[in-house]
Amino acid sequence: MTNLEISEWSGEGTFTQTLIDAIAPIDDVGLLRVEDAPSSRVDMGYQFISNEIYIKFCTQAVRTRVKRFGFWPATATVDEKRMSLTDLGRILSESTEVGGPDYSDDGMMQYLRTERVVPPYQTRGYKLVELVRIYEVTGAGGQGRAR
Repeated sequence: MTNLEISEWSGEGTFTQTLIDAIAPIDDVGLLRVEDAPSSRVDMGYQFISNEIYIKFCTQAVRTRVKRFGFWPATATVDEKRMSLTDLGRILSESTEVGGPDYSDDGMMQYLRTERVVPPYQTRGYKLVELVRIYEVTGAGGQGRAR
């Protein structure tokens, strides 16, 4: 089960919620943290929402052969990630609600969604722009090993 942390997120952004709903059930995701990005703003005629999602993948212990002192064969146990950001991008691309990222590299995926919002009562509409960046958390912390 994914450890979901949303205390730093205001809850704004329907596409961000769609991403959370798509990522949270994935077994190989150990930590999912959502935060508001400081670049969010509202101005005349548009609303810009920017959120960041941090993901830490579960690991599993794998025994591998290594050389000790340059020539003595030995085995060591190392932790390997069970999934990568590229694998997550492939899963999200197959989803009809999410689709492929607008930009992707080794450390980040970015989605940009826009929609025209026209409130009731003949008020003037505005353009809603939502930017979501997904980063992989590396290093210590997060969830432990998978069983």
